[in-house]
Amino acid sequence: MKIGCIQLNVRFGKVEENYERAEHFIREAASKGAEIVVLPELWNTGFALEKLPEIADKEGERTKEFLQKLASELGIHIVGGSVATEHDGKFYNTMYIVNKEGELLSEYNKVHLFRLMDEEKFLHAGDQMNRFKFEDVEAGAVICYDIRFPEWLRAHALDGAKVLFVSAQWPTPRIDHWKTLLQARAIENQCFIVAVNRISKKVENFNGQSMIIEPWGEVLWTGAEDEELAIIDVDFSKVDEVRTRIPVYDDRRPSLYAGVVEE
Repeated sequence: MKIGCIQLNVRFGKVEENYERAEHFIREAASKGAEIVVLPELWNTGFALEKLPEIADKEGERTKEFLQKLASELGIHIVGGSVATEHDGKFYNTMYIVNKEGELLSEYNKVHLFRLMDEEKFLHAGDQMNRFKFEDVEAGAVICYDIRFPEWLRAHALDGAKVLFVSAQWPTPRIDHWKTLLQARAIENQCFIVAVNRISKKVENFNGQSMIIEPWGEVLWTGAEDEELAIIDVDFSKVDEVRTRIPVYDDRRPSLYAGVVEE
């Protein structure tokens, strides 16, 4: 499948500009043959958390309509990154997954809130997995800080995911952590990782370097340090090949792990 990764330059708090840029790149990706397109984290607002009462998407209605309309019109699956939403007076970091028929497959609220960016002061955490299927490809998706919790991504892989999408706003000072963690998650779960970071060098410091990593841990593509659309052809059949050669899932001993890992 051809995957379009949109490494967007998210404008801090400028909602209209962000929707316009997202649509531009989604349409460009479709015109270049992408079958799946992936957006970064909080692409509608950036980390303008203090402004959420004015700019968050109420009930996520605008974003859902926006993604579903484009998906059905262009015939493209969309991993909708994440957007700031408001539900019953509470704010969330929400990801929507839409298939090429325009059907909403999954809705995910970020589970692990990042204290270094004060997310827990403004946002409420989710408590559900994000599992879905694009045609015959089993998939899952998480948001940014989630990748520091290997058991969370393993839960998605154990549930059948062969590709894990990651939408992020990962800052430049810790970009080496980003690269290492993503490779580790691909290797240990024997799955593809498709991770899209954002760009911003003004109000916030994010330098992209989005990545697609195959199940052996080989990096198929790394984004530049600027706004970019990349389309990469991925062969998901490689997952079964790797899992057959090194049968990690068959050799697991979960009865032992329960007594070691505490909540």
